[in-house]
Amino acid sequence: MYITCLDLEGVLVPEIWIAFSEKTGIPELRRTTRDEPDYDKLMNFRIGILKEHGLGLKEIQETIATLDPLPGAKEFLDELRSRTQVLILSDTFEQFASPLMKKLGMPTIFCNTLEVADNGEITGYKMRCDKSKLTTVKALQSIGYETIASGDSFNDLGMIEASKAGFLFRTTDKLKADYPQYPAFEEYSELLDAITEVMK
Repeated sequence: MYITCLDLEGVLVPEIWIAFSEKTGIPELRRTTRDEPDYDKLMNFRIGILKEHGLGLKEIQETIATLDPLPGAKEFLDELRSRTQVLILSDTFEQFASPLMKKLGMPTIFCNTLEVADNGEITGYKMRCDKSKLTTVKALQSIGYETIASGDSFNDLGMIEASKAGFLFRTTDKLKADYPQYPAFEEYSELLDAITEVMK
């Protein structure tokens, strides 16, 4: 039995923080896990910027409401789910992901939770577990599943490395250069073919 584990942002939907950065005109919020491997450092930096500008969950959710899945993402996901089980593993938050999951046909997602004050200020966040993507892949393997994984950022490398097959998707030139052992694709059709080949 196979389960394919996919990253969310940059793979199936736009990068939420980049979209919010463009909406607010705050360039510092463009930083993502493609730029910063230390997720705790990245999130604390983001929370500090939000506080400094008086922005909270409501403003981010308003931006998310305007986002759609990347062109071709839903069709890719529908076709992949017709062939194998799919689990989206993301370091995003339930409060961000929910409307996007509806637009993707409600696939299963494991993600994290924001801590939000009564006034809407984001005060912190709660990770589902340590190294959540890698930990989840190992847990799936411990109950008899073979995993295939794909993502675009530093925080996807653990699950890609631990899986039977792993692929980079629409990633940076630096990650491609630093991890040449993982095939890197730009098109959903290429990724679908590669995953299907593994399962033969």
